[in-house]
Amino acid sequence: MATEIRVPTLGESVSEATVGTWFKKVGDAIKADEPLLELETDKVTIEVPAPSAGVLSEIVALAGETVGLGALLGQIAAGSGAAAAPVAAAEKKAEPAAAAPAAQPAVAAAAPAASSMPPAPSAGKLLAENNLSADQVDGSGKRGQVLKGDVLAAVAKGISAPAASEPVKVQARAPSTTEDVVREERVKMTRLRQTIARRLKDAQNTAAMLTTYNEVDMSAVMSLRNKYKDIFEKKHGVKLGFMGFFTKAVTHALKEIPAVNAEIDGTDVIYKNFCHIGVAVGTDKGLVVPVVRDADQMSIAEIEKDIGRLGKLARDGQLSMADMQGGTFTISNGGVYGSLMSSPILNAPQSGILGMHKIQDRPVVVGGQIVIRPMMYLALSYDHRMVDGKEAVTFLVRVKDSLEDPERLVLDL
Repeated sequence: MATEIRVPTLGESVSEATVGTWFKKVGDAIKADEPLLELETDKVTIEVPAPSAGVLSEIVALAGETVGLGALLGQIAAGSGAAAAPVAAAEKKAEPAAAAPAAQPAVAAAAPAASSMPPAPSAGKLLAENNLSADQVDGSGKRGQVLKGDVLAAVAKGISAPAASEPVKVQARAPSTTEDVVREERVKMTRLRQTIARRLKDAQNTAAMLTTYNEVDMSAVMSLRNKYKDIFEKKHGVKLGFMGFFTKAVTHALKEIPAVNAEIDGTDVIYKNFCHIGVAVGTDKGLVVPVVRDADQMSIAEIEKDIGRLGKLARDGQLSMADMQGGTFTISNGGVYGSLMSSPILNAPQSGILGMHKIQDRPVVVGGQIVIRPMMYLALSYDHRMVDGKEAVTFLVRVKDSLEDPERLVLDL
């Protein structure tokens, strides 16, 4: 008896995913709970484990296809040896194109049924190249999804682009020269990258975003860190970095300026009486923002431990949906890449994001004397619909004060 491999629950508000890499091929022996494939959602990449041991007998959903919750991905047959599958994935992919010549003439004239599924990535590319829309093609995939073979069949039947009077898709860029085409590589954006692009643009379009800047003398924090870093690591098992100090300074400032920790919901304002701090982490698949929950209730050591744990999960691609939900404020550290100054974009629906930057020795005036100090520029981007300029500047000054006099963090001042 065959065991079905289906799309698992993907998390709150996530209803579909794109099939990524299959780790096994048809005929391979597999063990129970062994990772079989990756699914890319709007927020994370998850591995789908084998529901039972046996032999992978069929791959139903190929890499690049979009699948919904509970959709069939493949099947596992009983057994332990490699066996040839009755239907190979490559044959499945070629079926729509092969069936095209046998189609009845009347079918071409009929309007294809609407599908609730977006076209497969390869089909979407062909549709764009032929200036066609998905509703012009009869999809043969799950829930009527348009596959690459369906588009090839439609082109072979002579289905043409809409009339000139109808709106057509605007070309995103000018065509490349013949010499340049062969040196270009076109790669479809991952779902995560598409989501990052959409959310950042939505934030710019929705919020009245403004950025205020300041600079902080990092001498006190660096001196404290150098003095206690060895003892700290020995006791807590984690290195003492700068993020613990910044996170703690931010939570103190959020308590004083609650508007920066609030969000707009329609005509209401939701004030958050807790501090869930998002920490932006760059990975090879894009930017993700795991959340340190109740950071205001944690010590610097606890914050450093949680940031280390979340950072490792992010780099390994193992963050869960719960790890990235519920943030009330975000910290982004471009300084680790050498950034001297930038204006971060809000992580909607949050009202504020703090940008950290590179620590650089600069001449500053202290007590009427020019001295060299390790300085860092800070940038606070905020939603001006929610936060007034006075509140934003006061918030950033409070962060600066806490970092230049870290004893304030210990004494809760």
